[in-house]
Amino acid sequence: MGDRWQVQVDRSLCIGSAQCVHHAPHAFRLDTGRQSRPMEAEADAGEGVLAAAESCPVEAITLTLLGSGEAVYPPEE
Repeated sequence: MGDRWQVQVDRSLCIGSAQCVHHAPHAFRLDTGRQSRPMEAEADAGEGVLAAAESCPVEAITLTLLGSGEAVYPPEE
């Protein structure tokens, strides 16, 4: 069994660019206000979800490793 991530979107930052939906349509959707929402609070670690977070123009998506809470994206500096 692989790693799992907690997926969060800061709705105060989200501008509805839909880049997350483009990169990971299985993991994100836009609501009626055109803001991103994760389909589930937890997701299997994968390139699509990571690409979605990395492509967000306002860095509204955070990914953390379940269990440890270690930052996956954005990486801790």
